Amino acid sequence: MHKTNLAILGLGSRSTIFYLNELNILYNKIKGCYSTCPFILLNTNFNTINSLLPNPSSQLDKILSAYINKIEALDITHLLIPNITLHETIDRIKTKKNILHPIALTIKKIKQNNWNTVVLFGSFFSMNSTYIKNAFNANGIKVVLPSQEDMLFIDEVRKRIYSETESMQLIEKYHSLLHNYSVIHPVILCCTELSILKPKNNALILDMAEVQLQEAVQFVM
Repeated sequence: MHKTNLAILGLGSRSTIFYLNELNILYNKIKGCYSTCPFILLNTNFNTINSLLPNPSSQLDKILSAYINKIEALDITHLLIPNITLHETIDRIKTKKNILHPIALTIKKIKQNNWNTVVLFGSFFSMNSTYIKNAFNANGIKVVLPSQEDMLFIDEVRKRIYSETESMQLIEKYHSLLHNYSVIHPVILCCTELSILKPKNNALILDMAEVQLQEAVQFVM
């Protein structure tokens, strides 16, 4: 059996399946034939975790620590977590594993692209939180937010994708909004649900989930 050094923490069903599918697609493009990406999946009870999100808390720390402890016992070196918001809690938990961290990896990509100002598209909480903005600002990256009306719409898109109730009209409006903002400044997607149905082939949209996935595939290669 092929040994792997990558573990994935299973969270929301649609976002986790999205990550697994994308990992296999990216890996298969390199390896060919019927190759699938080698990893270990540790599924969580996401209902318990999701009820405590988005705010960090000692209760959430305790629940995530129990899963991290299980991963600590595995013979792997890297951990992929398919939920951007949850990394604020992961940052608070000690682990010897290397976290494929979406914020650190995205900052690296932004610097490679020589971007100084970016727009955030995420959950209403993430767009208004200081967690991502402070990390970007500390690296000389200015963060611009969509209008209040647009933030509420983006959050509605997130909710509809999560519940799998999105319509074609909703997605078309979402894509149009992304295009309009990306013409002014590059857009950073910091919510996995928004990544699932993002438009393709727009070099001015940088997806945190995609950055994680690309790094994971390069690592397992």
